[in-house]
Amino acid sequence: MNETGVDPGIDHMSAVKIIEEIEGKGAKLLSFKSFCGGLIAPESDDNLWHYKFTWNPRNVVLAGQGGVAAFRQNKELKYIPYNQLFKRTERFEIEGYGSFDGYANRDSLKYLGLYNISAVETIYRGTLRRPNYCQAWDVLVELGLTEDGYVLENSRSLTPRQLLNAFLPYHPKDSVETKLQRFLREDRKHLFPLFEEIGLFRNSEPIYSEDASPARLLQVLLEKAWTLNDWDKDMLVMLHEFEYELKDKKYKLLSSMVSLGEDRNFTAMANTVGLPIGIIAKHMLQGYSKPGVQLPIDSKLYLPVLEELKSLGIEFIDNLVEND
Repeated sequence: MNETGVDPGIDHMSAVKIIEEIEGKGAKLLSFKSFCGGLIAPESDDNLWHYKFTWNPRNVVLAGQGGVAAFRQNKELKYIPYNQLFKRTERFEIEGYGSFDGYANRDSLKYLGLYNISAVETIYRGTLRRPNYCQAWDVLVELGLTEDGYVLENSRSLTPRQLLNAFLPYHPKDSVETKLQRFLREDRKHLFPLFEEIGLFRNSEPIYSEDASPARLLQVLLEKAWTLNDWDKDMLVMLHEFEYELKDKKYKLLSSMVSLGEDRNFTAMANTVGLPIGIIAKHMLQGYSKPGVQLPIDSKLYLPVLEELKSLGIEFIDNLVEND
């Protein structure tokens, strides 16, 4: 049994449950979007990026570089290459938790077959971040600071300020701050404090003692800025959006799950990854069996698993509205 954590894992189980409920009442599924994000709880949100590391920092820094994002939108195939990924986001609201921006994840098209929804007009899977994060991260992508394919020759001696300056256009008199402001352009100047906050203008000591790529140096810098404090609480957010047609009326169903951690050690990320694995293992030991390599998309498995997760505080809240 593969993909039994949170994403992938809980996303499969919760999505297929609602898809089968929609189709079970004779409705036609038109659109399916699914997003997940490991973030910081509101009470621990104390930086301008509204983000801290709750899982592997390297994967965060290299996010989006695993291949082109492919999805279907209103029956049309769409692709977003890495250099455009963080420019094209979608805004969502979750009651009680505010605004989130979603950017596309790799290949959404493979889920058409996995979820048996090949006729759906729109399918899109993505990652959630807070507003301004994607805009600011896009600047780092444009600069080249997320590149991991080569080692900087002088990386051992580079301070954060020197690293940033190495990727900005040369000017004999302008400061690094002025050059970055010019690079940001007018429409992104409000992001300037975000780069100051993560220490990109510091010039006191080298970032790292080994040969490194720009991405590796950026990771070391961010680990200093975004590491959880002992008292910090993380937050795992999952959001599904379904649009369907039933008896000549169109509906939108938003299904959201927000899980909060206790502190740096007992995190929402650990709970939502570990608990479903343990519950599924228990069901298999108690007799659940299906031949071959499987995903947890069989109702005989996912229904009791989701019910037990609910009893442990990992619960989806559904909100149905009639579309115009």
